Amino acid sequence: LPLLLKATLLRLASGSYHPFYNGFYYNHIMNDDDDGQDKVDYFNGARLVVETSRDPVYSYNGANVTLPCHYRYEPDLGPKRKIRIKWSKLRDDYTKEQDVMVAIGKTYMAFGDFKGRAHIRQGSRHEASLVISDVRLKDDGKYRCEVIDGLEDESDVVDLRLKGIVFPYQPPRGQYRLNFHEAEHVCQDQGAILANFNQLFQAWSEGLDWCNAGWLADGTVQYPIRLPRKHCGGVHLAPGIRSYGPRHRHLHRFDAFCFSSALKGEVFYQDRPAGMTLEEAKQSCQDAGAEIARVGQLYSAWKFSGLDRCNAGWLADGSVRYPIVTPRANCGPSEPGVRSFGFPSKGRFGVFCYRER
Repeated sequence: LPLLLKATLLRLASGSYHPFYNGFYYNHIMNDDDDGQDKVDYFNGARLVVETSRDPVYSYNGANVTLPCHYRYEPDLGPKRKIRIKWSKLRDDYTKEQDVMVAIGKTYMAFGDFKGRAHIRQGSRHEASLVISDVRLKDDGKYRCEVIDGLEDESDVVDLRLKGIVFPYQPPRGQYRLNFHEAEHVCQDQGAILANFNQLFQAWSEGLDWCNAGWLADGTVQYPIRLPRKHCGGVHLAPGIRSYGPRHRHLHRFDAFCFSSALKGEVFYQDRPAGMTLEEAKQSCQDAGAEIARVGQLYSAWKFSGLDRCNAGWLADGSVRYPIVTPRANCGPSEPGVRSFGFPSKGRFGVFCYRER
């Protein structure tokens, strides 16, 4: 990009958002002749309106998604004008923004993890929609579409939600052994990320009941309770999400709530008559052109692909688990779920493998 234009884009991206309306509307006249004259903003009596989807936009890991955004003038100003567009990702509490993309005309610049994955779709006269390819787990969240025309600056927010599943995770060392940063890492190791509150709340509304407290992505520690009981906040509290609030990210230790989305590949089961050790299980998956599955992949296959197997199998973290969609005799409790045998130091089992499609 030309140096001056790049500087303009960077300055636009770094600007903070301070919504206000002073009763006046302005018309920005772009000076394309480069004659050294200052650009002039004229009052034109037209109001800029920006609109996104009122409903959340749903997607999943690895997909492509479009976040709709359109703008208009009241009254209409006629031919399409040369405006600036800025997309940013918001924290849940709206206190901080992450720059995603800025655009002036047909020239745009994406930032951070969105480089090479995001662009503006301007298929119609007043469209400013954001297209994100190869959606990642951490793309889940709220996005602001901001349109700038001279001195006028209007925006709206759209919510991108990934279809996924929340699962509690304890490492082999046992309960309450993870500080916040270790919790982040163990979720990543399992093909997942730390869940946010909205994801945990959705999981609770779908039936998740777990009495061990775990880290969430915002540094708080919480746990979901469907059936109140003595050692889970007390029998007199209503069902809901119990919260310890923000905890010290280095000193305090809890479990983790991880979030995984739908898979681009498949999870399948392999076994031998005498079973396999963990190392033999890993090799068996490699021989099949796959890799030993992670915990998040098993949960996703159970949730989205209906994987139902009443045979225990090794996973990449050294745990032994099996997924049950249809509860039946000799396959654990009467509810669907992923059963766990923990982290056996010895034993011979089958294995769950994961292979990209």
